Amino acid sequence: MALVDMVREVFAPGGMLARADAHFQPREGQTQMAIAVAETVERGGALVVEAGTGVGKTYSYLVPALLSGERVLLSTATKALQDQLFARDLPGLAQTLGIPVRMALLKGRASYLCLHRMEQARHDAFAQDRGVARVLAKVEAWSHATRSGDLAELTGLDERSPVIPLVTSTRENCLGSQCPRFRECHVHLARREALAADIVVINHHLFFADMAVRESGMAELLPSVRVVVFDEAHQINETGVQFLGTQLSTGQLADFARDVLAAGLQHARGLCDWARVAQGLDHAAHDLRQTAGELRTGARLRWLAEVPDGVQEGAWQSALRAVALACAQAQDALDMVSEIAPDFGRLYERGRELLARLARFSGPAGPDVVRWVDVGGQLRLIESPLDIAETMRTRLLAAPAEPAEDDGWPAESAGEPQRAWVFTSATLGDDDQLSWFTERAGLQDARILRVASPFDYAAQAALYVPRHLPSPADPSHSDVLGRWLVPAIEQLGGRTLVLTTTLKALRTIGEVLKARFAASGNVEVLVQGEWPKRRLMERFREGTDHGQPGCVLVASATFWEGFDVPGDALQLVVIDKLPFPPPGDPLVEARTQRIEQSGGKAFKSYALPEAAVALKQGAGRLIRRETDQGILVVGDTRLVTMGYGKRLLAALPPMRRLQEPQEFDSALLALTRTSTTGPTSL
Repeated sequence: MALVDMVREVFAPGGMLARADAHFQPREGQTQMAIAVAETVERGGALVVEAGTGVGKTYSYLVPALLSGERVLLSTATKALQDQLFARDLPGLAQTLGIPVRMALLKGRASYLCLHRMEQARHDAFAQDRGVARVLAKVEAWSHATRSGDLAELTGLDERSPVIPLVTSTRENCLGSQCPRFRECHVHLARREALAADIVVINHHLFFADMAVRESGMAELLPSVRVVVFDEAHQINETGVQFLGTQLSTGQLADFARDVLAAGLQHARGLCDWARVAQGLDHAAHDLRQTAGELRTGARLRWLAEVPDGVQEGAWQSALRAVALACAQAQDALDMVSEIAPDFGRLYERGRELLARLARFSGPAGPDVVRWVDVGGQLRLIESPLDIAETMRTRLLAAPAEPAEDDGWPAESAGEPQRAWVFTSATLGDDDQLSWFTERAGLQDARILRVASPFDYAAQAALYVPRHLPSPADPSHSDVLGRWLVPAIEQLGGRTLVLTTTLKALRTIGEVLKARFAASGNVEVLVQGEWPKRRLMERFREGTDHGQPGCVLVASATFWEGFDVPGDALQLVVIDKLPFPPPGDPLVEARTQRIEQSGGKAFKSYALPEAAVALKQGAGRLIRRETDQGILVVGDTRLVTMGYGKRLLAALPPMRRLQEPQEFDSALLALTRTSTTGPTSL
């Protein structure tokens, strides 16, 4: 039976999914997408699918993938989604379909415990801190019980813990086959299992990191894979741009100094003044950081000329020379002891790579890249392509799969079977061709499919734009918006997510709400950055469980997407301003200039689609299942007063529009009743 026919039967009324789950309801959009994926698997080529929230896109690509019998690579946006696919969705569906399948989970190095680094960490200066020592002891105890070495297994380990870089390896410091613990290496074991598996689950960061350095195991894995699926594909351009460029940071120099000192004292004490070598690297890194002065953390310095904007040329050139000299001195010291221990050989290679990157940044940038400097606790020098289109066309889409000897390909496909590529997300653009996504990813020739959400947005959700708010450019905007929100939050008892476009707005609105609700205690105000992201998400989802107060979460950046809160724990989503790309960002400026130089209109073809996609992502936090009810507030009057607002409104789900304050109050009251009596129409 053809794959398309098998897929159609699985999703049909009375099919395998319906028999396995009494709550399963066939959805036309889900079946339509699954058939399109099956056709792509059979024929090869690229398919781009925008599947609205609630379509069930995960099963739409997993069912054809499992039934095809092909080797499949699944790439997701985050490690959390990886874990969900590997631990829940894939095994559950494979059992339902009765298909024996070997599955593997593959993450980046930073996700796995390095046994060699853990042993070295005992001698690190950081380990003398009582808090660090306590966490390190917990990691060591867990290391005896874990098989995978995946740090996600270790409950209570903060993703920001300073212990993590002490007990994980990087491409630079990994000793490879020369490591004394290589046979037990968790990274090596994960790669071996991936090479033997039928379906491998990875993430976008790992995929593009491997494209850049060819060291994560993907170089061996990808050629043997016939089907590649990117879920949450809207993130692949920015992820790819991040990894396909070149970076040099003062943090890398400091890590190099620390590792040189630790290895020198452990293996070659007395053969060199290791403290002086490490101190030279530290001082050079510090002086390079100081060239940016006291600029605020998060600033991005344009780099169009010889030196970044706002940096003195003499100080900059002197700092780069000092870094080169310190690295060269470290190289000399490491070369003298290279035969004593494998650590020294690897450190020598790290020094050579740092010098190569330094040489690149000391010369002029190429015509198709943009350079800038990120300012923070460390300084990061970055050179990046403007998009991944050329890489996708030349290095991925054009590369054939390599079938195993016993795959039995028919004569007409002998030699080079065409790989099948599937790219899917709930948000890929605001036009029929999904050009926001396809142009940047080099997928203009791909098959395009748009599948609408099955949710009844007109009944489940409403949109309100408060017209009394000051202009988004007014300094008082965030303060006024925060104060206006207080009564609504009080009435709902929390249940509110505030998404901001800037960290400044996040702080202002967070302070306003904290000041108002600190005394009453009936609403807990959570602000991004005050707790780890995972803890914020867990607390917000708990809502009023166990007698806790309801929550309002004020967040930015990563909370605009991938944050799902089904049920009545979230009933009000507030977006402070239209999310246009920041005009001072070097990457934004370079993309804008490229469009203008080619005769295009950057606002229409770049800024507006960017805002539409981001707005759609933020609005998507509100309704996550058929029984959800809620209100979306956009605190930016430009949405209803400017001509371009019509395009942005069209990108949003078809929610009912609230025009007057009285209508908003009535909708709030309906939500209050819903939380106690069940769903009603807003």
